[in-house]
Amino acid sequence: MDEIKAFLSARAAGAIAHQDLLDETSRQFGISPRDAEGYALSAGLLPARYQRNLNTLSIRQQLALFNARIAVIGCGGLGGYVIEELARLGIGNIVAVDPDRFEEHNMNRQLLCTLETLDRQKAVVAAERVLKINPAISVTPITEAFKCGNASSMLNGCDLAVDALDTISVRIELAKVCAELKMPLVHGAIAGWFGQIAVQLPGEHTVLNILERCGERQGIEKETGNPSFAPAFVASLQSAEVCKIIIDKTSPMKGRLLFIDLFEMRFEEMHVG
Repeated sequence: MDEIKAFLSARAAGAIAHQDLLDETSRQFGISPRDAEGYALSAGLLPARYQRNLNTLSIRQQLALFNARIAVIGCGGLGGYVIEELARLGIGNIVAVDPDRFEEHNMNRQLLCTLETLDRQKAVVAAERVLKINPAISVTPITEAFKCGNASSMLNGCDLAVDALDTISVRIELAKVCAELKMPLVHGAIAGWFGQIAVQLPGEHTVLNILERCGERQGIEKETGNPSFAPAFVASLQSAEVCKIIIDKTSPMKGRLLFIDLFEMRFEEMHVG
């Protein structure tokens, strides 16, 4: 509504809309925090929480992030960090998928796992965490396991999916579904000191080709373990690719697999058809 945009523009500090103004707008017009943030961005105003994104992202790009809907499949080591980073980045809609509950062995590396969240469902904890960061973000927690039978409903309306799984067979299912839906997929995996990242854009089978070479088995992270910094590092690379795909509709990772050795600090690249 033009009235709401005019209200925000008249009271903003230049091009910045501080949280107290967004809260006042919500009360004045009886709208949700999410709608208030959306109106601010549509009016060319940047919510102050994103002020440090300026000069890296434009207000137009910030609005594109706000309007995006991203499915994060897996809310553990990788997924917890991805959700945190996407929420702070300003992704407006997040679908958090994970059937599991937090266990003690998750505490060494999973951002969302604390003494208070032990034995609680990971997807629900993720939604609560995002609400504390920014109440304008909509999070849909799904506590079912991802599989072909429910993939369409889980990914409905999403612009992109993030692979934060730990089982190769399920990763393959996700890559196949994304290829069929022509939905971008950002893949990440970790094992000990090592990690990898790849992107599958519509019309491609990049991630599927990578995973099918591995065979259908459990990821080797069950054998190697994962130190705290491995998921944080790889998840940050995944989040960066999500951002680029949303604002530019493409990725420089197209057709590439980046392999990361954090012990030797080496990065190797393979081209994948």
